[in-house]
Amino acid sequence: MTNNNFKSNSSQNSKTLAATPLDQKEYSAWERVQICRHPERPHASDFIKNICDNFTEMHGDRLFGDDGAIIGGVGYIGGERCVIIGQEKGKCTESRLKRNFGMPHPEGYRKALRLMKFAEKFELPIVTLIDTAGAFPGLAAEERGQGSAIATNLLEMAKLRVPIICVLIGEGCSGGALGIGVGDTIGMLEHSYYSVISPEGCASILWKDAKMNAHAAEVLKIHAEDLIEYGIVDEVIKEPKGGAHLDPPTTFSSVKNFILSKITALKGFSSGELLENRYQKFREMGQYDTIASS
Repeated sequence: MTNNNFKSNSSQNSKTLAATPLDQKEYSAWERVQICRHPERPHASDFIKNICDNFTEMHGDRLFGDDGAIIGGVGYIGGERCVIIGQEKGKCTESRLKRNFGMPHPEGYRKALRLMKFAEKFELPIVTLIDTAGAFPGLAAEERGQGSAIATNLLEMAKLRVPIICVLIGEGCSGGALGIGVGDTIGMLEHSYYSVISPEGCASILWKDAKMNAHAAEVLKIHAEDLIEYGIVDEVIKEPKGGAHLDPPTTFSSVKNFILSKITALKGFSSGELLENRYQKFREMGQYDTIASS
């Protein structure tokens, strides 16, 4: 049942940006990263509770275990039966540990792929909610095939014969985000970000100084208006002034409307057309120059 009783109780150290809601143009790139990471920003579990009816969660990858960083199952969004998959960070210390701070292990990506294959079998659209600082980088994850799991998802998502709608609701870092990010249409909440690396990671590598994070956030071009220009995402989903955490019900409604509109549009394509359009979409991403040699 839809629940709009999501409440915000801002802590003292997180009030600075929330105190005076402004338009995105009045924030720096780094301030928008801070909004994206706000501790009370709605997570995947909140979106599922508020935009889905009769959601039934499914567990496990049938190979190793059940990764709490990935939640997924079957539910109805506005009467449309879908498979919904999200990356969940958790809220309190206990839940964050359970969810591994939203950093999936290989079994999480394999669970996601199992659900996607389920969706294809029963001809259901797929909705993914992206929010991760990256795939878990630990030794155990690498031993269980982290890189292979993500690569397999990229390949298999490109071949799925059902509509795929991806929504960036928070952080979208590196291959951890791409592991559930290959879709026919990609929407992005206004203050979310999508990047090959976090601003801190970029600053540490390029300038050997993590304190250059604000400059890195600016030059990386990680926000929706830049990514639309480069063809990485398709649509910006407007957030309430000051960020999604200040008015979650409005944010839930905007995301739900985006998903339903895209499901309706994608229903008009055959499976063959979906595959060709998806291929061309990713084939055309990026910018490059060709310099003829003498």
